[in-house]
Amino acid sequence: MSLRLAVEEDLPQILAIYNASIPEGKATADTNPVTLEERRQWFLDHQRPERPLWVYEQADQLLGWMSLSDFYGRPAYASTAEISIYLHPEHQGRKLGQQLLDEALQAAKELQLRSLLAFVFAHNEASVRLFRSRGFENWGLLPEVAWIKQHPVSLSILGKKLD
Repeated sequence: MSLRLAVEEDLPQILAIYNASIPEGKATADTNPVTLEERRQWFLDHQRPERPLWVYEQADQLLGWMSLSDFYGRPAYASTAEISIYLHPEHQGRKLGQQLLDEALQAAKELQLRSLLAFVFAHNEASVRLFRSRGFENWGLLPEVAWIKQHPVSLSILGKKLD
């Protein structure tokens, strides 16, 4: 298994993993599958060294991906990034998320980031546990800001200082 920067040829598999998370209603606020064209600009935004997109692969199959994204898009926030981790459904619950998060934390320090944010649906207990296991703290809660599967959903803001 290897972790590497994503290339454009990875986008269909990245998208498949992302879209596979939609029906469960725990990882994204998208409620319908996203198309390649809709995701292309997001991919291009992650071709900058300071906002990488990584894929974790085994035998030419992507097991998961993670990204560091701009937070709020203003210059004063440049030392903060939002982290996202998505795993192929068949590879969840195998500690792969921990490995990816450890890699991201190391890379974030090398990128001289001062803090990371994770926006996680409060009912996604596995993801909340993952981030808390690596020192992320509860920095906020947006109660019932989303509507998923005909139910209101709250968004937890988890953060970690890196310096």
